[in-house]
Amino acid sequence: MGLSSQTIKELRDKSGAGMLDCKKALEESEGNVEKAIEWLRKKGINTANKKATRDASDGLITAKIKDGSAVLLEVNAETDFVAKNEVFTDFCENLSITCLTNDVQDVSSISNLNFSGTEQKVGDVLTDLIAKLGENIVIKRFIKLSNKTEKYQKYLHNSINQDSGKIGVLLSYKCDENDEKVSELSKNLCMQIAATTPKSIDRESLDPKLVKNEELIFREQLNNSKKPDEIINKIVDGKINKFYEEVCLNEQIFVMDGKISINKLISNFNNENNSNFKIINFYIYKLGQE
Repeated sequence: MGLSSQTIKELRDKSGAGMLDCKKALEESEGNVEKAIEWLRKKGINTANKKATRDASDGLITAKIKDGSAVLLEVNAETDFVAKNEVFTDFCENLSITCLTNDVQDVSSISNLNFSGTEQKVGDVLTDLIAKLGENIVIKRFIKLSNKTEKYQKYLHNSINQDSGKIGVLLSYKCDENDEKVSELSKNLCMQIAATTPKSIDRESLDPKLVKNEELIFREQLNNSKKPDEIINKIVDGKINKFYEEVCLNEQIFVMDGKISINKLISNFNNENNSNFKIINFYIYKLGQE
């Protein structure tokens, strides 16, 4: 049957599929664009299934805060080229909104949600996206925060827009004030976390197994030193304290100052502004890392 270039163009614009696929779809659908879209979608499902086994280690971290809730999300693609594609970035943006506006508990439950602004399920939109972009795309992980007593701040490193980048940080905190000074402090703390990747806020919240493992390593290093046990214990204690200063956020040196600790930074802020700023928790996603 004869197909007009205008019909083929219409199908290409609506589906994002290639010209040959569009021609084949229209031929199979007797020139009906809507039926051709269905045909392409079925073809795309098969293509997506094949691509789903391929490694996806690039992509984007998206962080979004809205109406007292916050979400941190990682979506993987195979290449940086696709990660910078507007269709992919729009998907990440709308997926973050979907997570913010729905009660979602884990990654597996996201697929059954209605995709933001549509009546399509997230899983169906993802399948179409894989077919359109030609790469495996995976919703890897997310965290959603929603507590009326807390405030949130975000930071994206190597960002491609205001909500997406290669490293994402969410900070939850409490503070009676909500002015520019508080915003600046919370943003600086997010940048600190992105730069240093602390493992906990303080010593009390640090995994004791991690501390014990470090102690065992330090003692193993001193096994053949022939030093008295009392001296070895002091050396180990010193190394453990140094370890705390490296991995506990409150004990780290503020990188933008190079002199005072984060704990002192917050204390000074509260004293100078008659404030009560307090870190509740933080979350950091680095692309491709657990």
